[in-house]
Amino acid sequence: MSERIEVRKTYKLYVGGKFPRSESGRTYEVTDSRGRFVANAAWASRKDARDAVVAARGAFAGWSGATAYNRGQVLYRVAEVMEGRAAQFAAEVAAGEGLSETKARAAVDAAIDRWVWYAGWTDKLAAVLGGTNPVAGPYFDFSVPEPTGVVAVLAPQRSSLLGLVSVLAPVLATGCTAVLVSSKERPLPAITLSEVLATSDVPGGVANLLTGDAAEIGPWLAEHADVDGIDLCGAGTTAMELERSAAGTLKRVLRTTAEEPDWTADPGLSRMTPFLETKTVWHPIGV
Repeated sequence: MSERIEVRKTYKLYVGGKFPRSESGRTYEVTDSRGRFVANAAWASRKDARDAVVAARGAFAGWSGATAYNRGQVLYRVAEVMEGRAAQFAAEVAAGEGLSETKARAAVDAAIDRWVWYAGWTDKLAAVLGGTNPVAGPYFDFSVPEPTGVVAVLAPQRSSLLGLVSVLAPVLATGCTAVLVSSKERPLPAITLSEVLATSDVPGGVANLLTGDAAEIGPWLAEHADVDGIDLCGAGTTAMELERSAAGTLKRVLRTTAEEPDWTADPGLSRMTPFLETKTVWHPIGV
């Protein structure tokens, strides 16, 4: 019997619920932690980034307009599908990050748990961050958190799944839509997550994934007038430059640090509140 020839995949982008190739036609080789070839991935261009923003904007009204409880159910479904593909995630994390099988599986379990954690917050944010305000007059005064809009996310470069989930899930939990640029060297868990999103209940366009170089795509997203916020986690040494570019279009900016955060720590609300806006409503009593 002849030896079987392995089918090598060229992974695509995830934009608007579909899997297009980069309009540029560019790809790059993805290798494991030992430098061995794993797959070819699409190298997203400026046009791909614009298409992803258009898809995210188109999905925003439906996603933000859904009930918080419904968004929680949808995000929980993502965790269910992730659980079913845990072995694939673990193999990709082990190859990309050079972890043992045990440590890779622990990272996957933590990522799934983190996704469930954020899914549980969707219908609690209003109670924790909103409230009734005392006023001197015959009025009711309410403060309610609302999603800010389309958020660009530069994913961590080293933590290929737990870090990825820790920056994407909070954006979606708030009711925002996302354009995420994956780790360049370790994109496979992000690509597999996009396949999970496509086969769960997340509407097309709510989460869009671009593979390639954040240093190339990041400036375009930072300057894009229809992007309302940006998470600079994976920006590296270009973070300050991107923050200045974002200021030109008045974006909400989640700053980064020199070292990646400890993704195993309790995340709190710090990755959700930057992409929420507070709306205050006044209503006369008795009307």
